[in-house]
Amino acid sequence: MALSGIDIFKMLPKTNCQECGVPTCMAFAMKLAGGQAELDSCPYVTDEAREKLEEASAPPIRPVVIGVGDKALKVGGETVLFRHEKTFINKPGIGLLITDSMDETDIDKKLKRFKEIEYERVGLCLCADIIALKDTSGDASKLIKLVEKAKAMDLTTLVLISDSTNVLEEAVKASADLKPLIYAATAETVEDLGKIALDNNCPIAVKGKSLEEVAELIIKLTDMKVKDIVIDTGTRTLKQSFDDHIFLRRAALVDKNRTFGYPTIVFPCEMTNDPIKEAIFASTFVPKYGGIIILSEVEGHNLFPLALQRMNIYTDPQRPMATSEGIYEINNPDENSPVLITSNFSLTYFIVSGEIESSKVPTWLLIKDTEGLSVLTAWAAGKFVADAIAPFVKKSGIEGKVNHKKIVIPGAAATISGELDEELGDWEVQIGPREGAHITPFLKNWANA
Repeated sequence: MALSGIDIFKMLPKTNCQECGVPTCMAFAMKLAGGQAELDSCPYVTDEAREKLEEASAPPIRPVVIGVGDKALKVGGETVLFRHEKTFINKPGIGLLITDSMDETDIDKKLKRFKEIEYERVGLCLCADIIALKDTSGDASKLIKLVEKAKAMDLTTLVLISDSTNVLEEAVKASADLKPLIYAATAETVEDLGKIALDNNCPIAVKGKSLEEVAELIIKLTDMKVKDIVIDTGTRTLKQSFDDHIFLRRAALVDKNRTFGYPTIVFPCEMTNDPIKEAIFASTFVPKYGGIIILSEVEGHNLFPLALQRMNIYTDPQRPMATSEGIYEINNPDENSPVLITSNFSLTYFIVSGEIESSKVPTWLLIKDTEGLSVLTAWAAGKFVADAIAPFVKKSGIEGKVNHKKIVIPGAAATISGELDEELGDWEVQIGPREGAHITPFLKNWANA
């Protein structure tokens, strides 16, 4: 039976050391009770208390870490069925499948492309996370060679795939320091691969012919004291795999079935030969509820929309997405270019910056930190007002970049113009358009003035 926050608090050290990242032990206990924190975050909990608390404090879906260091991929740890209930926590990994039957030149190109392709959005790096290396020949040396190629390019978050226990054992030995995901334990190999996972401290995937068989495999592994498990339901059709993922999430969260409380791995690359369909299939499992999504290609046409979708789904709905405060140079501005200012709500930033880019007018764009609020909301909350904007403008360094002192504020915040005039002193405050669509003609008129 789950323990209450008070029950958990009684077994904590009560030091309020804040090393867990929470202000007090009581707050930490409440997070543990709600499945929002991990017991390992407390460095001072006793072994006796740990044993009692481990089951009660574990999130319904166990978090599993693949890889090591900053590039490690953490999946699972989810506590809700729907994002709007609270938030989704650990984003799914987007992966690339490489087989040992591919041409060596093609392998090198794919790995190089995987490493290089990334996008920046709202200060976040959008990229793929994990490489699945598959044995198709039964030759361990070929799989090990793939591992070495990946390591040589500093690609160290790996899934090792083979139907052969011997091949996996050799490949895991060659890469155990990277803690790869071992794929996959079946009814025939579960005991041998479970031992390999334990001996090398690596996570392991299970693959069954049905959810009943998956459950049996998980029970066998947990009886062996294997903790880090990833589930492949074994289905390779969109509908059935989609249904299976929903069943697993509901079983873990609603029915409190610990057997199914693990993240999943899904292979859209094995569901279709059509690259467009593959990307569409993959997009289905970003919100519902893939832990690792393996693709046959990682290119701009599929990575960017999937990574953008993932970013939008795996952000806290209670915290607006925000752009970093600062000066943004758009269209190579110089000392004569106009200076615009707006809030750091990401949608506002992308609309304004997009319109400025379209205008072709070199412009300085100042982004004021408003805690992710839009202009009107920030104004109402006292975060986009004269006595907040003026100090930012003076400290931003924009005065050293232009030979004029004119600043354009959003038309929606026109009421602050008088106060901002007083706060900025020798700056001339101009009122810009209320709508983003009117920024382009406004800037063109400035340029022609």
